[in-house]
Amino acid sequence: MKKALLLLLAVYATVQAFAQTSNLVFYSSGGERFYVILNGIGQNEKSETNVKVTGLPQPYYKTKIIFEDKALGELDKTLNFNPGTETVFNVMKNNKGEYVCRWQSEVPLAQAPPPAAGQNVLVYTQTAPVGNVTYTEQTTTVTTGTPGVTTNVNVGVPGINMNVNISDPYYMPPATTTTTYSTTTTTTSSSNNYNNNNYPPQNNAPAMSPGRAHINNDCWAGSTNSSDFDGIKRSISSNGFDETRLSTAKSIVQKKCLTSAQVKDICEIFGFEDTKLDFAKFAYDWVYDQSNYYVVNDVFGFESSKTELNSFISGY
Repeated sequence: MKKALLLLLAVYATVQAFAQTSNLVFYSSGGERFYVILNGIGQNEKSETNVKVTGLPQPYYKTKIIFEDKALGELDKTLNFNPGTETVFNVMKNNKGEYVCRWQSEVPLAQAPPPAAGQNVLVYTQTAPVGNVTYTEQTTTVTTGTPGVTTNVNVGVPGINMNVNISDPYYMPPATTTTTYSTTTTTTSSSNNYNNNNYPPQNNAPAMSPGRAHINNDCWAGSTNSSDFDGIKRSISSNGFDETRLSTAKSIVQKKCLTSAQVKDICEIFGFEDTKLDFAKFAYDWVYDQSNYYVVNDVFGFESSKTELNSFISGY
């Protein structure tokens, strides 16, 4: 009877945890304006510097940050957080001058502060907002003069009149540059979302994720060799806590060209199942050979972890 009661309490606690919703807060410490996209759906109609999204039912989301200034690019990140919390992420430049979405703090919803001044508070939606997005493109036109030059020389000598014309067909006068600007406005409808690459305006080709771009651009020589990988494992293992090991491993997987088997080996360094699952989800986008990622399942002790990872990959 006692065991049955404990089992019921555990099931109740689990159901309550998953029934809780969460809030996510994104703000740019540098004042850059941006759009927030969660699982492919745009959340804010207008670009903002501080956005709070409430009522999130899931514990992780594939997140994209698109800056209003297209020259700043985009950020892609899978965000994990605890149910029933408000988690804050800072959109900022790191020490290398690259934009990142960095975890800052987490509190239970009951302790969440009231909305900050200028903060746009939104309820999580699975339908893209309606609005207009305007951006400016620059076109440069180069105009040059007519090739060739003629020089007239008049020589006046008593008893002699001379007029000399010298033409150089290869001479090109200095170019003059004229810059023109054009503005394009695109209107989105409620059926639009970021998967269709039209909010804000995108080209027709879908954007490549950071992980796949890294593999295509940086891993042309192949995956990380065994000698280098031994050093990577020592570096991760040297940290005393799983949380520090996890952050170190995530940083490394974004710089190296790891295989699925190497990701599995890194997962075995962690002491907790949740940490292994967190890293396995994160590393999927960055792994060298995604088709072999099934080997990572062997590291988990619970079937539920394998199922959750497989579901994550299927919906990626």
